[in-house]
This record gives sequence, C-alpha cells and structure tokens, in this order.
Amino acid sequence: MEDILRPIYQERASMQSTLGILLIEKRKNASPITDTFDYILFVMVNEADEPVFVKHYTYQDQKAALHIVHEQQLKDWLLLGSNRKVVDWIQNGKILFDRNEFLFHLKTEIREFPFYGRKIKMGIEFAKLIRRYMDGKAFFENGHFLDAYNHVVHSLHHLARLEIIEQGFHPEVTVWNQVRHMEPEIFKLYEELVCSEESLEKRLELLFLASEFLIYSRTNLGSQHLLEVMDTKDDKWSIAELMEHPELVHYSVDLGVLLEYLIDKHVIDVVKAETKGREIFHRYYRV
Repeated sequence: MEDILRPIYQERASMQSTLGILLIEKRKNASPITDTFDYILFVMVNEADEPVFVKHYTYQDQKAALHIVHEQQLKDWLLLGSNRKVVDWIQNGKILFDRNEFLFHLKTEIREFPFYGRKIKMGIEFAKLIRRYMDGKAFFENGHFLDAYNHVVHSLHHLARLEIIEQGFHPEVTVWNQVRHMEPEIFKLYEELVCSEESLEKRLELLFLASEFLIYSRTNLGSQHLLEVMDTKDDKWSIAELMEHPELVHYSVDLGVLLEYLIDKHVIDVVKAETKGREIFHRYYRV
C-alpha cells in the first residue's frame, strides 16, 4: 500500500511547512500502536490551522490514516506523555521525508532523553500519582472500594511510569511489560492488586500499606523540578504565582494536592501573611 500512499505523502513533502514524514505499519492484528489501521502516515509541520488534522483512507481491504501534527503539539505530547503511541511512531517509523534532519534529531533526543526533560516529566507524573493515591485512600476510608480500586490502579500506573522515566526511558503503551524488568516490586504490587483472590477491601488495605513507602521513597525525585522552580526566588510563592509559572502550568489541578503532600512531609513550609480580615491570613509557600 506504500505505493498507493506515495502521491499523498509526496504532496505533503513538497510543502515548506512540512518538517518530516514517517510511515508506520501495523505489526500484528489489532495492534494498539496504529489504532487497528494497516498504515499510519505521520506528518509533522511547523505551520497549521489546527494542532492536529486526521484523514482516513481505504484501499481494497486495507485502511490508512494520515495524521498532520503541529510541532508544538508534538512537543506537548512528548512532555506530558498524553499520546504514548507517538513515541513508538517516532522510534520505529520508516522515514519518508526529513527536512534539515528534523527527524534524525528528534529520534536522537527521544533515545537519549535529556535529564532536564526527564525532571519535568517526573514532576508531572509524581503530581498525578499523589492525586490518584490521595483520592483512592479517601474513597477507601469512606467504604467506596470500587472507586478506590479505580484510583489505585491509576496511581500504580503513574508510579510505574515514574520509575521508567527515572531510568532514562519513555513510557510505552505496554508500560507493565517495561516495568516488569525495571522494578519488579512495583509490578508485583500491581499483580497482587488485580490477580489476588483476597477480598477487594483486603487487597486495597494491603496495597495502601505497601505503596506508602514506595511513594515516600520517591518524594525527593518526584518533587525535584517543583523545588528547583521555587528556589529561583528567595521570597515566598502564592498558589497563583506557582500555577501561572510556565514550567508548572502542566501540573494543572494536581499542583495543589502535591503542595499539600510536600507540606505534610515537611519538604515545603507554609508562610502566613496578614490580611485586612481579623484572624484570617494569606497562605504562601516556600522550600
């Protein structure tokens, strides 16, 4: 089908805004990497009316998808890990067009995974981990075991992704296959949660006990990026200043719960400042 698709990608390659084009072929039946499509044409551009444009094609019994993605959207996906298939596409896709070695440098960056990028990603994953863990624990303590289970499964995913990033790799779609070899202890926790024959309440109780230390032991690592940002000024920070900081904006709604966790662990201090109201204070934060 590559010959059939050639006119489509050649047209895109002739455009000045096109940075690179990859061809991704389905490796096995019902592969999640290509969303069941036989071929993906992945086009990266530096100018576009919309961040993502998708078009579907069919030829005889095969189907293909064209994905045109703006460079900034691609960077956001790689930073936030919100589209993990893209990492696989870039690593394993066949290069059809590469303007000024854009794809060569992108593949190198993903392979080497610069430490600065890792710190931000670890901070975001740690914030998500704390959010899911705290919410799950609250549901558990109120007897909502199915809701607690849902949050705990997600928290373990974030814990696994944090471990993978720490070791210098991008989390893939098959994250548990990765973490099984890197950190068997986290894999075992997940396996016990989903496969144990104990009651759901007992499984959750044991998991909260076991994961408390695993999470705490990664506090320095997971909070490093946030603390370095806060150290850039000697004065205290308001929550608005933190949420508006360009490096922290991706923490989104998880930033508040991460701050509370770090206050509880005596990593961050709360600073009170007087207001015009009686016995009510502004709340600020510092390392």
